[in-house]
Parts: sequence; C-alpha cells; structure tokens
Amino acid sequence: MPGLIIKPRSRIFHGHEWIYSSEIQKTFGQPEPGDLVSLKDFKDRPLGVAIYNPHSQIVARRISRRKQKLDEEFFTRRLSQAINYRNSLSLEKDLRRLVWSESDGLPGVIVDQYGEHLVLQTTTLAMDQRKDLITQCLIALLSPKSITLRNDSSMRKAEGLEKQIKMVHGSQPEPFTVQHQGSVFEIDPANGQKTGLYLDIIESYARVAKRAAGKKVLDVFCNQGGFGLACGLAGAASVTAVDISESATTSTARNAHLSGITIDTVTANAFNFLRQHDQTYDLIILDPPSFTRNKKTLKDAMRGYKEIHLRALAMLNPSGILATFCCSHHATRELFLDSVKQAAVDGKRTLRMIDSHSQRLDHPIIATLPETEYLKGFTFQLAPNR
Repeated sequence: MPGLIIKPRSRIFHGHEWIYSSEIQKTFGQPEPGDLVSLKDFKDRPLGVAIYNPHSQIVARRISRRKQKLDEEFFTRRLSQAINYRNSLSLEKDLRRLVWSESDGLPGVIVDQYGEHLVLQTTTLAMDQRKDLITQCLIALLSPKSITLRNDSSMRKAEGLEKQIKMVHGSQPEPFTVQHQGSVFEIDPANGQKTGLYLDIIESYARVAKRAAGKKVLDVFCNQGGFGLACGLAGAASVTAVDISESATTSTARNAHLSGITIDTVTANAFNFLRQHDQTYDLIILDPPSFTRNKKTLKDAMRGYKEIHLRALAMLNPSGILATFCCSHHATRELFLDSVKQAAVDGKRTLRMIDSHSQRLDHPIIATLPETEYLKGFTFQLAPNR
C-alpha cells in the first residue's frame, strides 16, 4: 500500500486525525487522489491508514490505527456503529443525525434521518468516490424510502469537488412535516436548506423557550423559526422572527401556521435590523450562521459577534434574557464568551449566566479533535444596574 511518512511533532502524535502537507516528510508508492494510504512515523513505525487527497489542504485523514479496506464490510461496520450509538440516545428516529464525519470514523460522510427518508452528504474526495457503496450499505441497514444526495456544501470546494443534488435511492419525496416537542417543521430534502434542519441545536429550543411565557420575543437569524416556534408554543406574548433570507422567513411563517401559532416575520439584514429597530424585548435570541470559516477572518468575526451582542443588550427590557449561539469551531467557547463580556462592559450592562449550551449528542465531540466541538451558546439575564 502506498503511504506517507509523517514528520516529528505533527498533530497526529497528539491524537488528531488530520495531516497537512507541511507535516509530510515523504510520500512513497505513488498514491492516487482518493486512495487509502498507510501512515508511518519517522522511525518507520505504523500509525494506521488514511484517505488521501494531495489537492486538499488536509492531505490525509486517518480512519483507523489498523489496516483497513474501504469495502462493503468496512462501511457496514462503521455505519452500524454510528446507528447503534444514536439508538442508545433514544432520540426521535424522524429527527436525528445518524453519521457525522470524523466523529463516526467516516471523514466527510454526513447522514441525517427524517423518518423513512435519509439525506446524505460526502464532502471528502475518497468518500465521494465511494458514495454508491455507502448508499448501498445504508439501504441494507435501514431500508429507507429515499436517499437524497445533498452535495451542495461549500466544503466540497476544498476537496476539488463540484456541487450536486440528486436522488440516489427512491423517488424524490414531496415536502413532508416532522414534529419536535410540538413544533411542526416542513422538510424538503432536495430543495430545503442544508440537509433539512439544524439538528445540532434543536434541544436548545425548549431550554430557551421555557423562559418565554408572557414575554415579547425577538428571534434573530431565525432560519426556519425553531426558537420562535418553541417560544410561541410556550406562551410568549408575541414573537418576531428576523432573517435576511426570504425563503427562511417564508418557511418560518409556514411552520408557525402548521404549529398553530402566530409569528411576525421580517426579511431583513440582521445587523441593519438591530441597528435601526427602536423596540425593546423581554427575550432576544441570536443564532447566526458562522461568521468565520478560517483563522484569517477570526478577528472580523469576533467584532461581528460583539456588535450583535451590544445591539441586542441595548434592546433588552429590565431583567430581560439574551440567548446567543455560535457555530464556528474557530471561535472557541472562551472567545465567544469574551465577545459577550466586552459588549456588556461597553453597554454598561450586568449579566448573569443562567444556562450554557452545546451541540446535541448525535453530533459527538471527540476529545482530541477540537473541530468536532463547534456549537456553543449561553443564556444570560440582565441583572439590576449596579
């Protein structure tokens, strides 16, 4: 098997699974893009096997510390392990992430389940080359009615892959609904956003909404209205949902109707809305898309987070509540929390933390892979001025 010799002090020796070009001492055996390669240290000791793409910034991603083949047995075993773990969590089978990339030993493979329908993404070259085999294994294990390939992620560009959406099993389903704790969401696997819903944050909806009864609520960057729906069902006096995407606010209004509640939707740039809006609220939720996907833009991103926190704090009524979230792994929990602290200092507000949030357990965090821990959030309450 062709392979790579890894330089001393590379991140793989500290438990990470990625290998960058700068960490490769030597390549042997002429591996082809998408191949499985063996890994060795500088003393010729084996380190396992990895998928290989010399055109990516991440040249190799280790899939095992032992010899493997990317065959039917391998994918069936890894997919079964992932499914068994989700079954142990007792999550709804119509709303769960079944496979999440490196966290399940399948770098670049994402599978979401909505009842009898699956949505598949392959964001690495090796897994994309084997998507038909992955599809066959999913059919054998779960007998789904349909599998939609949602390969429209921007992450594919880094691997030299084109975007693509198509059915790989069954017929394209008509839009259908799923429920989570009373909220009804319409799912359109082929045409909706991402793979359907942001399942990583779904448990936080109810945790924030339990503080919404009788309150005037503002849900900014609402996407499909998850927080707003939960707050409306929890007895909020009013809910206003804001997003720059008209399709998002349309989806929010439709989901609110299906859920039997009323939500006022505003299609607007969230930064402009927060700057120009002159009303105040009892509960404000900020759940923006990632402001940065690399370290180069991290400082700009942190300025953006601080600004929305500063604007939101100015709009809070006495004893008001701010729930804020960040989905970029580059903005660590400490950095994100610091952006709230800075906004509180500049806004002359005193905040007490009343809840802390992370991604749902079907998005597992691997201790030695910091990139797998990306979603963080905090709920604060305004304390009396001091």
